Amino acid sequence: MQINGFKVELRPLEEKWLKDLYYWKYEEKHQEADKWNGPYIPKEHLNWDDFCQQQQNQFLYYDVYSQLIITVKDRFIGTVGCYWVDQNTDWLETGIVIYDPAYWNGGYGTEAYKLWIDYLFNQTNLHRLGMSTWSGNQRMMKVADRVGMKEEARIRQARQVGGEYYDAIKMGILRSEWDKNNNI
Repeated sequence: MQINGFKVELRPLEEKWLKDLYYWKYEEKHQEADKWNGPYIPKEHLNWDDFCQQQQNQFLYYDVYSQLIITVKDRFIGTVGCYWVDQNTDWLETGIVIYDPAYWNGGYGTEAYKLWIDYLFNQTNLHRLGMSTWSGNQRMMKVADRVGMKEEARIRQARQVGGEYYDAIKMGILRSEWDKNNNI
């Protein structure tokens, strides 16, 4: 399975990509993405074996992925993923990380996130998709806005980054909004 955009491809995590993902998550010394991707959440370092074990379950449903990798011309650059907020109300939280800063600010993240949202709505009966970030992450809020998400909540000074407090931001989109805006 592969989803092709103009700039990026989304595909399942295969063994050949494990070392790239592990490198960017745990070995790259100046990981710029960590400064933006939930820097207020302590990141547990996993050894190689535990990491590989964690990557075994990639499915939201038996045939719908909960994570895909993002590639550009067969080069690993990041991931998109999701997790349940409330399975009873068909509500998922989604996210994207572009690990390689060489691919920031070129539309790669926006295209990958849009392909991911489209995949989730097309492969499931989900009612809504959400995204959480912090007010210092303007890039993520812009990407979410570009794919049609609306700010739904702002929890004041709920996140601490670098000794400063920032607002927690919740954004989301309903299936009906996605369908309307994407002519489905």
